[in-house]
Amino acid sequence: MDPALAALTGDYTIDPAHSSIGFTVRHAMVTNVRGTFAEHEGTLRLDGTDPGASTASIDVRIASVDTGIADRDGHLRGGDFFDAERFPLMTFRSTRAEQLGGDAYRITGDLTIKDVTRPLSIDLEFNGSATDVYGNERVGFEGSAEILRSAWA
Repeated sequence: MDPALAALTGDYTIDPAHSSIGFTVRHAMVTNVRGTFAEHEGTLRLDGTDPGASTASIDVRIASVDTGIADRDGHLRGGDFFDAERFPLMTFRSTRAEQLGGDAYRITGDLTIKDVTRPLSIDLEFNGSATDVYGNERVGFEGSAEILRSAWA
């Protein structure tokens, strides 16, 4: 148990102004396309004394996809890809959390895209904590995972 993390036990709201949900996709096997989802919200219930009891919930607005090219973004929102009109949210609900050692963690849960739910594990690194100028406690995690879009087709 990390004593610094134990002091941070509590409920947190993901701050969209200081967080991002991004992706990198291999296109035509010769280049990478990067993008983000600008609109997302979520909560973290952090149990620093028992990291396995921590939970996370994230909702992403599919229509907020942004790759920097409006035509491509429109195509991604359409029926060939995300079908944002019929399926406006991508969601993640954690089912398990574990400390891997040091500042490394893994959170496992259910990722739902287009009403298809599959398990997903996200490796996280605890980046630290600080009290902001308003007296609010901030915690930072950074994570990544790989998925095959076709698994949610």
